[in-house]
Amino acid sequence: MNIVKINALKNNRHYIAPEIDMTVSTKIIAKELAEFELHFKEAVKSKVPLLDRIMQYIVKRKGKQMRPMFVLLCARLGGEINESTYRAASLVELLHTATLVHDDVVDEADERRGFFSINALWKNKIAVLVGDYLLSKGLLLSLDNNDFKVLQILSEAVKKMSEGELLQIEKARNLNIKESIYYDIIKGKTASLLASACAAGAYTTFTDTESVDKLKAFGENVGMAFQIKDDLFDYGTQNVGKPTGNDIKEKKMTLPLIYTLNNCDASTRKKIIYIVKNNNTDKLKVQYVIDEVYKCGGINYATKKMIEYKKEALNILSQFPDSEVRSTLHDLVNYSIDRKY
Repeated sequence: MNIVKINALKNNRHYIAPEIDMTVSTKIIAKELAEFELHFKEAVKSKVPLLDRIMQYIVKRKGKQMRPMFVLLCARLGGEINESTYRAASLVELLHTATLVHDDVVDEADERRGFFSINALWKNKIAVLVGDYLLSKGLLLSLDNNDFKVLQILSEAVKKMSEGELLQIEKARNLNIKESIYYDIIKGKTASLLASACAAGAYTTFTDTESVDKLKAFGENVGMAFQIKDDLFDYGTQNVGKPTGNDIKEKKMTLPLIYTLNNCDASTRKKIIYIVKNNNTDKLKVQYVIDEVYKCGGINYATKKMIEYKKEALNILSQFPDSEVRSTLHDLVNYSIDRKY
């Protein structure tokens, strides 16, 4: 990346990663989160100097760590967190980070969470190899410790994530996505990993498969609500680490836009489709699309659906005995959906 590009990014308001205002109380697993940090740092170590330097950078720019928190808390619902739980949380974070590194290459993104992306600093070839390295480290972490069931649970998630992303790319070509297809897409590309994270954590402490299955369903519903929340950010005014209208520019069919296309008049629909296909880098025309989504009720509809998934997640959670752990999971769900970025 050339100096001009680097300086431009440094001057961008998203360059400095925002402090994470975690409104949810994590005191109950504060010690375990600190222990997880040590496990994750150990898991990504490499004897290759370049790789180790990149791994240190990845650890430094870590996000909210919500997925590891779900792993740890779902495990605590069933008993004491153990070494298998920490490995499951590390595997989730390794797989998630690998997919983000690869996504940045595909999307040609220069930033991730307010930091330079791996491909922006070290170019695409190295970024792809780093993603592959993270995936292999995750596989070995489980295999070397005979965590076969946890690996099976999370490998299924990786398969579904790939299928979800490819389905989205396929359907984006004609911009004619039914609402049911949209749910299939986000169930694969987002909800599957959170569902598997909750199931993997539960598997390390629960002795019955029914509880593991329930927590997997719980995680899937949280993941569905989480993705719809992410889609809604594209139509907001808050600084969330990506520019407003970015999904439109990438021709991503999100729920607010799908609802609008299915409920606006024919001429507006034709105009919106033309803009998304041909004028998606024109700020004024993208703003027109955003305005129409608001006017047609796309934002309100997506918000309603998001709340429905959230309620279903909390309904599943309520089937477990009342405890401080359950209460913290309840708060974490609320934070996931009420977050500002």
